Amino acid sequence: MFRAFLSGFGKPWTNTAKGFLGGVIESPRYILALDQGTSSSRAILFDEDGRIVRMGQRSLASRYPRPGWVEQDPEEIWSSQWSAVQDCLAGVDRALILAVGIANQRETIILFERATGKPVYPAIGWQCQRTFNVCADLKAQGVGPLVRDKTGLPLDAYFSATKIAWILDEVPGLRRRADLGEIAAATVDSWLMHKLTGGRHHLTDVSNAARTSLFNIQTLLWDQDLLRLFRVPPAVLPTVVDSSGLLAYSEASLLGRSVPIAGLAGDQQAALFGHRAFERGMAKNTYGTGAFLLMNTGQRPVSSSHGLLTTVAWRLPKEPTQYALEGSVFSAGSAIQWLRHQLRIIEPHDDMDALVASIQDTGDVYFVPAFSGTGAPNWDANARGTIVGITQGTSRAHLIRAALESIAFQTRDVLGAMRSDANMDVKILPVDGGVTRSQFLMAFQADILNIPVVRLSLGEATALGAAFLAGHGVDLWDKGNFPKIDDKLETFWPSMDDNRSNRLYQRWQRALQKAEGWTQ
Repeated sequence: MFRAFLSGFGKPWTNTAKGFLGGVIESPRYILALDQGTSSSRAILFDEDGRIVRMGQRSLASRYPRPGWVEQDPEEIWSSQWSAVQDCLAGVDRALILAVGIANQRETIILFERATGKPVYPAIGWQCQRTFNVCADLKAQGVGPLVRDKTGLPLDAYFSATKIAWILDEVPGLRRRADLGEIAAATVDSWLMHKLTGGRHHLTDVSNAARTSLFNIQTLLWDQDLLRLFRVPPAVLPTVVDSSGLLAYSEASLLGRSVPIAGLAGDQQAALFGHRAFERGMAKNTYGTGAFLLMNTGQRPVSSSHGLLTTVAWRLPKEPTQYALEGSVFSAGSAIQWLRHQLRIIEPHDDMDALVASIQDTGDVYFVPAFSGTGAPNWDANARGTIVGITQGTSRAHLIRAALESIAFQTRDVLGAMRSDANMDVKILPVDGGVTRSQFLMAFQADILNIPVVRLSLGEATALGAAFLAGHGVDLWDKGNFPKIDDKLETFWPSMDDNRSNRLYQRWQRALQKAEGWTQ
């Protein structure tokens, strides 16, 4: 119907004007993608050929009030995102924006008052381990298999359900107010949707709902058994919608008019979509604060026996839901940030690749960046960051190289598990994310995996996926005519001898064993 409405105007939402010679000039049309991540909020304007026109970015702080706890300010999440939008759109005719797409950090949870929109507690971050004991108690009750069967997820503090219950119990009187419908629980997509629509809508899409441990990925509904188990009142939850379509409209005062919000997905699912991994068996890895390897498994969820997550990839209007296997590495770019900001051994002007090129290897130093435990495939919340093999000859270059290599080793852990679970080989690995700017890491990753690694040179697969979903939602694109990104690819070919690659990986495994169970 939407396409039919627009058909009388030629190409969907084309703006035209008379030129000084009397010809018709066609104005460009844009999709605005919001990429709200753990350490920054970005806004990227894409044209209809998938090219980046403008970009805005603002940093976002995290707080660590206790060991293993991670918090953010909900209002700063919004203000950083909106400031990025303002930077991106400076000087842009906002009438040319066809739609907005949102991709977001997942599992992070925000509770706010429905009437005022005021947060009632800091956002609890996805890395936060404060509900570890709650999950341990639930595991002891034997409900882990029930949770995994319904959600595809292990019982872990990583996911949103125990975070919601923890805040409801922590803030006096909040659980009663939640039962009365006065409080809303939001993943970051829901929070941004609330802000962008002037508080009119409380929505989430299927890919974000699937990361809460409250959503049944078979029925695609909030699950009453899980709500009772985790003690979450159904009244706090958002309405679940598709990942693409006319989902809502922005508050007119924000963008000059009401613009369709037409794409919505968790950041990793958005990146999978941005890589156009529409077919079963296609995979990608995104290297950001963490590293997230996803494989499209088609129209049915694939159970994992190797510690991976079974999750929803996306749901397009009038199409079957697509599922994915996912391996989550908690610490990738955060390991580099720790060396930079906590140990201060990386200076702002340092070229990390030049530093690691000055040495032949790590000097047998191995770094396990388990700051918040380990994710897939081990899921050890008791693991802690460990550096082994240090001698008096160890330099900062050795530590930096060990940190970069740790990202590649963790990815091999995940890829091995994924190949076993899906019973499909991955012959090439498309990658994106800020950490992929390291030429050394990309080459080492190809060596450790012994497959080609293909880097998206524009580095914005997450935002591109949000834009693709939004463009699809307003009939600008469909799966047959998404802009091609093949000319923006760079391939790294493996060159390391298999014996050396396997030996390095085996020594990494020994270091990992030393990190596991540390706090038990």
